[in-house]
Amino acid sequence: MAHVLVPLAQGCEELEAVTIIDLLRRAGVEVTVAGLEDGPVTASRGVVLMPETTLQAVLDRDFDLVVLPGGLGGAQRLEADQRIAALLRRMSEQGRYVAAICAAPKVLASAGLLENREATAYPGILDAQADQAGIRLSSAAVVRDGMFITSRGPGTAMDFALILIETLCGRETRDTVEAALQRP
Repeated sequence: MAHVLVPLAQGCEELEAVTIIDLLRRAGVEVTVAGLEDGPVTASRGVVLMPETTLQAVLDRDFDLVVLPGGLGGAQRLEADQRIAALLRRMSEQGRYVAAICAAPKVLASAGLLENREATAYPGILDAQADQAGIRLSSAAVVRDGMFITSRGPGTAMDFALILIETLCGRETRDTVEAALQRP
């Protein structure tokens, strides 16, 4: 069974976080939801999320994928946390998947992981870093470049989560989860 880490920071985008966690669990993926610090996380629209653990408690565990929800405030806090940068670099060095949506691809760029790669993000988020790092910006809903998967924002969260499922569990599992959602 695949094991995924979803770190939550104050100000994260709740629609993205909950969609990612929910759909991965529907696919039978083991999801660990970890707060940057102990206690509840107040998301960007005031929804309070309760992580199961702290980032510090799970830093030494192995994950198949780390997924960063967006929300500008949450992404800024993830970007400022050196534990996140070190974790993302370790995942990359081990050839494991790293994914980010909305404002969170800036965390990947700041960690040096999007250099000379194609990526997408919330409009304007990667503009400053794109020129310096050779990031090829896309307006696609979801972009996969090697072991890195990025997505645009809240409206693309379901597509993003389904691509994560397909990547970890295969097309059949993705199709089964998607069919049960009754998407048009």
